[in-house]
Order: sequence, then C-alpha cells, then structure tokens
Amino acid sequence: MKPLILLVDDDPNILKYLRMILEHNNCQVIIAENGKEGLKVLSELENRPDLIISDIMMSEMNGYDFFSAVSNNPAYCDIPFIFLSALDTPEDIRLGKILGADDYLTKPINEDDLLAVIAGKIKRSKKVSLINKKINEYFSSNEREVISEDRRDLIILVEVLWNDIVGPEIANQFPNEINVNYSLSELINQLYEAGKLMYGQGHFTKAEGILTNVENFNIMSYVFFDSYPDKSVRGGVQDFMFSLIASHITYFQSLKIKPVLMELSSLYKRKEKWDIEEFWNKISNILTKTSIETHLS
Repeated sequence: MKPLILLVDDDPNILKYLRMILEHNNCQVIIAENGKEGLKVLSELENRPDLIISDIMMSEMNGYDFFSAVSNNPAYCDIPFIFLSALDTPEDIRLGKILGADDYLTKPINEDDLLAVIAGKIKRSKKVSLINKKINEYFSSNEREVISEDRRDLIILVEVLWNDIVGPEIANQFPNEINVNYSLSELINQLYEAGKLMYGQGHFTKAEGILTNVENFNIMSYVFFDSYPDKSVRGGVQDFMFSLIASHITYFQSLKIKPVLMELSSLYKRKEKWDIEEFWNKISNILTKTSIETHLS
C-alpha cells in the first residue's frame, strides 16, 4: 500500500512541487494550506497519514501551533512529523527539534534528502507499530493467565525459616487450611534448594527473588529470599524466605509482587508487627487482575 502523506504549506507552488515529487515516488498525498486546515483534514480522514510535512510560517495557524495540536492529540501524536521551512538558522533548526519534531528540513528543497528522510521515518514508524502490535498481542494472550476470584483459596503465601538441623521449616502460612494434591513441605524443600543453587550455599546476604515453574508439582512460585543477623543461630545469621504459590504467575505480575514481599521482608527483619493475611490479600489482588491491568496499574 502506498504511504499516505499530509503536506501543509501556504505556498501553492511548494505544495504543487512536493506533490509531484511524492506522487512520482509512489506516495499518496493530501494537502492543507495552513495548520488550522491541516487539523480539519486530519479529523476527516478515514485512515491516518503515515507522515506529516509542515511549513512553519503560515497564516491562520503556524507550523509550531499545528505541531503542538498534533502532538497533544492521542489520535495523532505518534505520526512522524517533519518541519520543512525557509527558517534555516541553527537556532531555528534547534528549536524545531527541541519541540519534538522528528526532523527539520530547510528550503530550497533537496529532493534526494527529502525522499531519504521520508523513507527512513516511515520505515521506523512501521517497525514501531509492528512491535507495539506484537506487545499488545502478547498482553492479550496473557489475559488468560489469571486466577479467578473463586480460586483465590489456591493462592498460598508461606513464611519459611532455615533450621540448621532439619532444613527449611514452615513457620506460617495463609490460608491456614489448604486443599491441594501435593505436599507443601516437599515443595518448600525443593524451592529452598533452587534458591541455594542459584545464589550459593552460604547465607542470603541480600534480598533476592525468583519466579519459577515447578513442573513436577504443576504450579508456579515466586520466592523471595533474605536474611537478618541473629546471634542465637549458628553462624549468627537467620535465613528466611517467603514463597508465593499459585497455579499461574506471569512475569509482569511478579514485578508487582516483588515490592510487596520486599515490604514484608523489611518489616520481618526489623521484627515489627505484620499480618500474613494482609499481605496475602495484596498479592492475591495482583494475581486476579489481567496481565494488562497488572502492568499498567
């Protein structure tokens, strides 16, 4: 499909010349004689232009005001915009670029430069549109990776302490009563071993989190490891972890879960009062949103 270009200039000879060049190079062209008319043309188009080229010194509405109106309109703000002006001092060019235009070309027109800039801007714009389309498709496909409200009871938050004799011990969990077809203790042991393999055999010297798919249990878990000084235990450091267990946890959800567990870990290390149900509620709210809602909130 031919690229559609909007030309805005109050000089009919310039419009005629540019139109001839662009149509000869396989472009569709629409024209406007000032910024005000350019906005009217945009509002009436069925398909957005692939590029806008505008003069600056025009009656009714100059190029700066036209660009400001376009760039502040969500429907048009991502359309590549090029100033084409007789204002050719370095200060004029710098101002045009500071305002945010994609490029600034000066009159008299160099046909080769014009065509090269147009081709580059349209190619880049299409590449960005393709990337955005794929991102939106990815987010849409991940909307299914959520937990329904009636399955919240299968979201489990577990507090685990390291015991030098027996290994990881479950100190607290929510919900207290769970109905799952696996051993929670065995799962916690496996998650702790995964943490040791990833971060080393010593103490967890800084807060670390991992999102993991535990295939043999057919669940996902986001695990947050940390430690605090404690002279009553061997080595003088108490390792602990908080494990969130659920059927689905997306990467973008894990980005929201991490600061919640960091807040909990901070309270835990300072031995301040905290409520596991309160933090479970915060996290389960994240997991019952869609991926898009989670990412944008």
